[in-house]
Amino acid sequence: MSHAKPRRPEEAKKKMEIEEIAREAVDCGYRVHKELGPGLLESVYEVVLVKVLTDRGLRIERQKQVPIVFEGLRFEEGFRADLVIEDKLVVEVKSVEELAPVHGKQLLTYLRLLDLPLGLLMNFGAATFKSGIKRVVNNHIDFASSRLRVHKNEL
Repeated sequence: MSHAKPRRPEEAKKKMEIEEIAREAVDCGYRVHKELGPGLLESVYEVVLVKVLTDRGLRIERQKQVPIVFEGLRFEEGFRADLVIEDKLVVEVKSVEELAPVHGKQLLTYLRLLDLPLGLLMNFGAATFKSGIKRVVNNHIDFASSRLRVHKNEL
């Protein structure tokens, strides 16, 4: 797998905008899908994607535990987000033939609980990367035009 040149330290420290982070994540996901192809376990795609993203100078939290607050009680056993990039973008990694509507709903719930505006579903099991990626937005209005957007009324 070819590696992109890591960012210069001063460039990596600069505060990235969410759309720039999303573009980087999509580019890295495409590279991983192109090199590895479909059919591997989600955990394989996740660990390789983390490596490619960190090589670009991005800060990733893998399997980040996110608690749920219900009726004033905090439950630490809420869920685990596959990847949280730069504390701004959630990436859920899948390896299935086709994404189901529940996958988008799940990611939207994660975004709401984390109070984040944007997430990406990356399905590495799809025949092409383009057919396996979806953007899910949570009250995110500052975004680039994209056919990949999924709004909550479409879920």
